[in-house]
Amino acid sequence: MDRAELATVLRTARARVKPVDVGLPPGPRRQVPGLRREEVAQLAGLSIDYVVRLEQGRGPKPSSQVLGALTRALRLGDSDRDLVFRLAGSEPPQAGRVPMLVRPSVLRLLDRMSDLPALVLSAKSDVLAWNPLAAALLGDFSEWPPARRNLVWQRFLGTGEGRVVLTPEEDAATAAHCVGCLRTAQARYPDDPALGRLVAELRSGSDRFEQLWRAGRSGLLRATTKTIQHPELGPLTLDCDTLLVPEADQMLVAYSAAPGTPDASAIDLLRVTGTERFHAID
Repeated sequence: MDRAELATVLRTARARVKPVDVGLPPGPRRQVPGLRREEVAQLAGLSIDYVVRLEQGRGPKPSSQVLGALTRALRLGDSDRDLVFRLAGSEPPQAGRVPMLVRPSVLRLLDRMSDLPALVLSAKSDVLAWNPLAAALLGDFSEWPPARRNLVWQRFLGTGEGRVVLTPEEDAATAAHCVGCLRTAQARYPDDPALGRLVAELRSGSDRFEQLWRAGRSGLLRATTKTIQHPELGPLTLDCDTLLVPEADQMLVAYSAAPGTPDASAIDLLRVTGTERFHAID
């Protein structure tokens, strides 16, 4: 790990990113070019102290999850991302691995979806990025540790405090479909070590997951209607549509309601009362 050079690269990359590039207001009296350290920490889901130590060349060796979060927050392309990984003493993402880098064009699209809650998922259901309305609707994903920002892990091994409301029939069907999507990802990326660890942890930690996994079914994320129990606004019934990003094997998931309905009005209210920052994470 080349701490000094990594620190230089991170500081330079931070100075290149304008607040508007990541959906943040420019704000008055900014004393630094680009983003502030606390903004990078917020976008990456890390502590400010951790970012400071990395930029000062005295931080610990970052995990691959942390490196992925940092490079996405800094909007780095493939070559610059690989440089950061190598300077940190880690191998960059390789062919045959689940793509975890969100393309800048997709992040720009997410930035501009200010009217709808939206998030980006990897092929194995990692939450890679989300906009403020998604955080207001579903909860702040940055509260999950980077290694736990996975919808399948949260469903079977998490606290079970999600906001999606399911009938027993819907719960059974969606749980099986959820496991099937992960099985499809494993068939597509059989040599991905992170995916292998995820499946192994789920199979050993959840009897329900293990039973569904043994059923051997595949699955793909599809459009559906979901009821979200919001802590302030109550139940919201929303259409959930999936837009594929084929080159990256990722999905942009957007929630919407028909114009003029109470649910559409609730989304409008969330736009005013929800969080104000865009998050891009691992």
